Amino acid sequence: MAVNPNEDTEFNDALRAHGIIPPLEKPPPSPSPPPSPTFSDILNDFTPSELREIGEDAPDDETERMIATYRQQRIAEERASDKKARFGRVHPIGRDDYTREVTEASKMDEDGDEEEQGTAVVCFLYKDGIPRSDRAFEHVRTLASRYPRTKFVSIVGDKCIPNLPDSRVPMFIVYKKGDICNQITAWGADRERRIEELEALLLVTGALHPPERRREEDKQKDDSEDEEDEEDYDRSSRMRSAATSVNGRTKKNIRDSGVKKSSNDSDSDFEFDL
Repeated sequence: MAVNPNEDTEFNDALRAHGIIPPLEKPPPSPSPPPSPTFSDILNDFTPSELREIGEDAPDDETERMIATYRQQRIAEERASDKKARFGRVHPIGRDDYTREVTEASKMDEDGDEEEQGTAVVCFLYKDGIPRSDRAFEHVRTLASRYPRTKFVSIVGDKCIPNLPDSRVPMFIVYKKGDICNQITAWGADRERRIEELEALLLVTGALHPPERRREEDKQKDDSEDEEDEEDYDRSSRMRSAATSVNGRTKKNIRDSGVKKSSNDSDSDFEFDL
């Protein structure tokens, strides 16, 4: 008679005691239940105005006091964030403004920035009438409003780099601490690009600062959009996939483009990979 060593029987127990069959494997332990959310976790998604309403309906004075304290903390955080939100729109510039508005601006530290990381500046080179450039400009305006800690500037491509071919626009040049840290050319030339793809790429390069919390006006805007459009999608997964697909083009370094520089121009101001 064949013996099934996996059966939990007295006969098998005797065989195991004599080492004839291997010990019975213990079942894996049940996973621990997730920890209960803390009081702060519960309040974290509410705006200050919502916290005020919740506090008014608190079951006792102690809970009301805790909610009021948390609300004041949130207000202080938003005020500190407002000080860092210095931009919020696209600033048009000319070639003569480039050093001041881009290179030098990227060296400016935010208030309270002890690490002295500088300011992220995204320079957008465009040309009117090119569909992919016009579409990218719409995305840039949206991102500038969504990420007011990042400075977005725009300049006509061949006004910034003389003789810049149309095939290279739209173009993005990301500055930090006076240096170029990333460059994207011919965005959308291979296929139509979504704003999530551009947003993901700029997040990966460090040009954008993800908001730590949803601000009240952002939440109200999202609620309004939800009423108009019930379609729900996983934005984070789209952004992760977008970050893996960018324009892969062979880069050629073009310096100066035959333009005579003034004595005040930095060598790095107009040295791009095109």
